[in-house]
Amino acid sequence: MERDESLSRSRVRTPALLLDLEALESNIATMAARARLLNVTLRPHAKAHKCIEIARRLCRAGALGASCATPHEAEAMAAGGMTGILITSPIATTDALNRIHRLLMRGADLMLVADHPEQVRQFAQLAVQIERRLPFLVDFDVGHGRTGCLEVSDALALAKWIAKCRWLRFAGLQAYWGNLQHIASFEERKRRVEEQAQRLASLIAALTDEGLKPEIVTGGGTGTHWLDAQTGLFTELQPGSFLFMDSGYSTIELSPESNPFRSSLFVAAGVISANRSDRVIVNAGYKAIATDCGQPVPVRGVPADATYRFWGDEHGLIELTSGPAPALGSVIELLTSRSDTTVNLYNRYQVVQGETIIDEWNIVARGY
Repeated sequence: MERDESLSRSRVRTPALLLDLEALESNIATMAARARLLNVTLRPHAKAHKCIEIARRLCRAGALGASCATPHEAEAMAAGGMTGILITSPIATTDALNRIHRLLMRGADLMLVADHPEQVRQFAQLAVQIERRLPFLVDFDVGHGRTGCLEVSDALALAKWIAKCRWLRFAGLQAYWGNLQHIASFEERKRRVEEQAQRLASLIAALTDEGLKPEIVTGGGTGTHWLDAQTGLFTELQPGSFLFMDSGYSTIELSPESNPFRSSLFVAAGVISANRSDRVIVNAGYKAIATDCGQPVPVRGVPADATYRFWGDEHGLIELTSGPAPALGSVIELLTSRSDTTVNLYNRYQVVQGETIIDEWNIVARGY
């Protein structure tokens, strides 16, 4: 049967977010196998993919559920039937509290984090109103400087308060060293992880002495998952970017022997101007590709030494030092430098298998 050329990845409407299904499935299987080997479970971060179809595939591979950074992500995952949802950021604003209230009233399976007594007080009152016991993790700052209790004593006191609340349940700890994820050297990353792991071990010991041994210790990410599990402290990990392997992660040492994950996410851009011998202009600029981790890398449809530069809101410049130059109207594929923030710019993935677009998956949790 003759193939419908309208389904070819080389004829996709641009800009588009292409997801290579074979590479994605390989990455999911690889991380699931690593978790089993390392004796941890996974609660992968939905902020990376924001897609129900991907969340379901992760759960079929053994994931406990989904970690979510925002109420909107949690709403989207719950609407898609997901259970085991952990909201990894503290909830404090009136709007966010009301949204969590509505989710709980609809029966969503949520676990929350706290790093301040006021958050505990607010949710203790909410739990009484809805007559539902809520599991809480104490968020512990392990050097990231973002959220979390600063000292072991602060985290211990907060855990004790949660444990005393009739309608709350102290379920454990969250400890995420996000600032260590992209350290290029494996040995340097290992040294930095071990420093913070000592603080986390001290907190676990203090809680255990008080009869509050944490059932769950969660955290970690793609860049440190191998090291996190080997500390023996974590019961579960929250990696997300391993699904896509952007250029920011694909160039660092994820484990001692190799990087076992494959790049699966690309931005397709169309050549809209080709009037110079040393460059072409494509229709993907600041509004189509994340800018927070540098330039994307041209990987398909151009010579191997071609480079990309942002050239405006809707435009990018592909610089050429050798030929042949891509033709006007042709499609160039770019490996994004940061997958999370690129995904948030699109409404759907164009799922590709080989040269063919086989499906579209909605990105339901983008925005706020």
